[in-house]
Parts: sequence; C-alpha cells; structure tokens
Amino acid sequence: MNAVTVSLEILTSPLLDGVLHGFFTRRGGASSGIFEGLNCGGGSSDQAEIVAMNRRRAAEALGVGAEALLTVHQVHSARAVTLDAPPPEPIRADALVTRTPGLAIAVLTADCQPILFADREAGVIAAAHAGWRGALDGIVEATVEEMERAGADRGRIRAAIGPSISQAAYEVGPEFLERFCDDDPANARFFINGADGKYLFDLPGYGLKRLRAAGVAEAEWTRHCTYRDATRFYSYRRSVHRGEADYGRLLSAIRL
Repeated sequence: MNAVTVSLEILTSPLLDGVLHGFFTRRGGASSGIFEGLNCGGGSSDQAEIVAMNRRRAAEALGVGAEALLTVHQVHSARAVTLDAPPPEPIRADALVTRTPGLAIAVLTADCQPILFADREAGVIAAAHAGWRGALDGIVEATVEEMERAGADRGRIRAAIGPSISQAAYEVGPEFLERFCDDDPANARFFINGADGKYLFDLPGYGLKRLRAAGVAEAEWTRHCTYRDATRFYSYRRSVHRGEADYGRLLSAIRL
C-alpha cells in the first residue's frame, strides 16, 4: 500500500486508484531535531524556510508547483469549502473540495484522521482533517455534502483514512465517553476499558462509521498508527508524553 517517490515515502489506498494521492510519512524531509523529516506544518515552531522546502518537495511529488498545493487554517470544525484557485488569504475550515485539474488539496495531521475522497466519474475530490471533535460535529458529512454541490454522487465516492492514532494508544477519560454516548448511545462500541478508570477510543473506527452512514460507496483505514511508529509519523500525543516542546505535521494530499 505504499510507494516511494524520490526520497519521500508516500502511502496510498487502492480505493483511490486512478487519482493521484498520498499520505506522506515524515521520511525524506529537511527538518531536524524534534521535527526531523517532512514537517509540512506552518503552524509549528520549525523554521519557516525549512517547512516551505518540505512542502515544495511534497508538491513536486504530486506533480504541481508549491503554489498549487492548497491547505486551509484548520480549526477542528465541520466546515468544508470548495476551491478552484489558490485563495488570497488563509481560509478557516477543515476540509477542501475541488474539481479543478492541476490543484492538489491537502490537510495536516499528527494523530487526527486525514481523509481523502474521490468520485472519479464526476472528477470531484476532497481532503478532510477529522479529529475527534470535527468527526463528532460532522466534518465527514459536510465534506460529502460539499462534494455533491460540486457535482459528485455520494454513492460513487470512495474514501480512505490515512495514518491516525489507533485505539490502543488513544486513552481518554469518562467525560469523553459520555460526550460521544450523549450524541449516540451506540457510540459506546468505539470504547474499551483502559487502565485506572480510563477508556481507549477507536477514532478510525468511528471515522469509518461516519463515512458509511454518510452513504459513501467504500471506505477504509490504511491501518497505520501515528503514535506507535515514531520513525514514520508525527504524533501530538507522543510529543506530550515525551515532554517535547512541539511536533511536526504530516501532509495528506490528492489531486486530479
């Protein structure tokens, strides 16, 4: 499920075959120290020129110029936007949709779910940042609805969840469980007992449930855990546990 382009490692999903896409790992980047690798997060405290260099490398792997690699200012919302050109200023949202050839749309993550979508027949693609808050508030459904406004049919949409924190590494408190069960009692199935009165939450499992409930044709998780594999992935939670001052961000992108 993975391929290497130049010195970069790019994970792909067979569900999105025929559409150029990739979940970039941290391998092959220019950042150093705690950011070692392909840190594409402009919101990190990494050197801005190094982050820009990493983004240029990713854009080149996608066959576009750096100016055509589009991201948004992510705010853990349920807002999806359609772009047909680079925006004049950053947009606050958590999903991008396009049907414009030559544009690569992308999201940044470090434990949250990056989800890439495609309706190949309609020529409509999307990229969403779905942490627990965005997923609970409806970012998946908002993305599918925005794709439909651009001409997609949800019954043809394929979606892939990229590297995310796995259930074994995602410990949460009882108030977290209550929040999800208040929204839907059936959400209890995404939690198992952990240590000391805590629970372990299955974020990718919950993401797949929301995708399937939204009516997409097929969906999968690549089954890569960001927390467990420090050599390939950045992880916010791992950085906290290690007492590190900051963390890198992984890029996940798709283009027509």
